[in-house]
Amino acid sequence: MSSQKLTTEMLGYPHDARLLIINCDDFGTSYSANLGTIRSMQDGLASSCSLMMPPAWNMHAAHFLRENPEVHFGVHLTALSEYTYYRWRPLTPCEKVPTLVNEDGYFLADDEYDEIVRRADCSELEVEFRAQIEAVLGSGLDPTHLDSHYDVHASRSDIFDLTVGLAREYGLALRATRAVNDATYSSTRFVNDATYSQVMERARNMEYPVLDHPVLDSGSLVPAEICSHLEKLLRELPAGLSEWALHPGVATDELRAIMSAPRVAGRTGTPEQRQADLDFAISDETASIVEAEGIQIISYEALQPFWK
Repeated sequence: MSSQKLTTEMLGYPHDARLLIINCDDFGTSYSANLGTIRSMQDGLASSCSLMMPPAWNMHAAHFLRENPEVHFGVHLTALSEYTYYRWRPLTPCEKVPTLVNEDGYFLADDEYDEIVRRADCSELEVEFRAQIEAVLGSGLDPTHLDSHYDVHASRSDIFDLTVGLAREYGLALRATRAVNDATYSSTRFVNDATYSQVMERARNMEYPVLDHPVLDSGSLVPAEICSHLEKLLRELPAGLSEWALHPGVATDELRAIMSAPRVAGRTGTPEQRQADLDFAISDETASIVEAEGIQIISYEALQPFWK
């Protein structure tokens, strides 16, 4: 039985169904990102979002989720802090997770990704990931899944095994897919492809429902081309379960200040890209294509029972 048939049929759909999760990553990083995420879910086609607890705007995001319990969301497990002028720390005291922080007590930056993967102590990651999950639960929230910032959870086999264990313990689905070399169609640009493929195959062998196709990330696209490119990919969406990880935001002065450093612009997108993701999520054309193509938008809520 192919992985595609397994996934669709496990979820109760025909094997040739075209299923799509549209998830808004990085909920809680800034007010501008929060506004974009909220609009994408309330006025657009986004079916879920992923909450980050270390950044400063997590309280605003958590308040929205408490007030709107019908919104499906995951915990965006965080072990790096990518912006030059806006950083965040682990929830765990730094002295208990020394391999996860720099000399100033912040998570390492995205241009140190290889260093994070090399030095991160798995037991320290477990302490911090568990603290982030418990913080979400302690806020009175009920998540559906786990994923991670920059896919750190799939960067090493032992870290992946740790995250699978947490997903099973807490009864949460886990973002699991395969990686490709095309940065336009994968959120795993900083993950070793061979390692990622190995751990994803292990997920499939455990017979959990996982994604049939690489996670799409629009961060590498030119802002002016995002809507037209994603519309094209919608029309070409293959059968099986896909996930698109968007990063919607409102291009405000706040977002421009956060993303102003030259290094950041090349690694984590631009305010215009975040605005374009929002425009795509809420556009009438996007909704029309989904309807015309018979694409079914779902969330990780459909996968969660298999992980409990």
